[in-house]
Amino acid sequence: MNLSKLPRLAWFTVAMLLAPVFAGMAYCQSIDLLLKGGHVIDPKNRIDGVMDVAVTAGKITQVAANISPADAKKVVDAKGMYVSPGFIDMHAHVFNGTTPDAYIANGNTSVAPDGFTFRTGVTTVVDAGSSGWRNFKTFKAQTIDRAQTRVLVFLNIVGTGMASRFEEQDLDDMNPIMTANMIKRLYPNIIVGIKSAHYWGDYSQVQRAVEAGKLADVPVIVDFGEHRPPLSIEKLFREYLRPGDIFTHTYAHGPADRETVVDEQGKVKPFVLEMQKKGIVFDVGHGGGAFAWRQAIPSIRQGFLANVISTDLHTDSMNGGMKGLDNVISKFLNMGVPLSDAILRVTWNPAQVIKRPELGSLSIGSEADITVFSVRKGDFGFIDARRLKMKGDKKLEAELTIRAGKVVWDLNGISVAGWESEMQGK
Repeated sequence: MNLSKLPRLAWFTVAMLLAPVFAGMAYCQSIDLLLKGGHVIDPKNRIDGVMDVAVTAGKITQVAANISPADAKKVVDAKGMYVSPGFIDMHAHVFNGTTPDAYIANGNTSVAPDGFTFRTGVTTVVDAGSSGWRNFKTFKAQTIDRAQTRVLVFLNIVGTGMASRFEEQDLDDMNPIMTANMIKRLYPNIIVGIKSAHYWGDYSQVQRAVEAGKLADVPVIVDFGEHRPPLSIEKLFREYLRPGDIFTHTYAHGPADRETVVDEQGKVKPFVLEMQKKGIVFDVGHGGGAFAWRQAIPSIRQGFLANVISTDLHTDSMNGGMKGLDNVISKFLNMGVPLSDAILRVTWNPAQVIKRPELGSLSIGSEADITVFSVRKGDFGFIDARRLKMKGDKKLEAELTIRAGKVVWDLNGISVAGWESEMQGK
């Protein structure tokens, strides 16, 4: 035997013996983040029970019982908490800027998304018409491209968006072709629909928005108030909106300029339930002035529940009765809506409405947008837009928000080690 070859042979033998060990070590690190022992609510996949959720390279890789913690680089104990897809707020205003005298388009009334999303469990917002085709590119460069929050958009049928109530009356600036071109030819991955709002005239603005919606094959969301006397919402539903189009501010109460869904006797108008069954989508859009207990409570008691729960986030609403999506969800829990039904309306339902089926679930391979939350028990008060209080004993609170696999909000430090570990490492 050639003795000079022994060391090489010996090293080869050792390497072969250790290969399974190193392979096992690599396997042990195959999961980047494991959420352990939480109650998973994933309406799309019909999961409602205690499960573990594994995340690797920013994607959901497993949802199963008893995934081994030895396989994970980081383990978060979610026992006693709920785990759901990241919340989608389908009605927000995030075109924040400093244009003098601007209302919501590039103005101070809109908010920077990351400051008001993650802390409420929201990973995706849909801006509801802040911009139109004339100023959308500014919105994209200024906000959308810079945000960690996923920002999608309903493009306003008015070219300048929500610059002010006066610009929103300009029929000459409501161009269905230019609006549709902005969607189909330039930004189909960002713009998910068209907004009609704040028009003081007849149904003309809605007609132009629906025309653009047909050209671009996207839904239209309609804020149908500010008409004196109020225009008929039954006519709006039957003659103008299509299945899949959205009626927002469902539970608003301003009968002087907006027809309500509940009549003066506290009864839900029969055509409202009929139109919902035929495919008209009803969105909460709480806002600073568009949610009233006298509309919401009788509606829910009579079986009329909006398809989507959303905030209409802006500076006036977040500092009023709305506060945040977590608070709005809590209101519905205290009105008797089951938790699974509420979570459906901030995850899979809005994902379907905006035609983004890749969102709103914990499906294997999907981007890991996840909300971990608690439902606290106690003595709480909830305020509507008319500054009236409803008492409740449940409040949803976002504990951990994960966006594309990254922890972006951790209320109580459940994803990090205690400070003592730093001392032990020295």
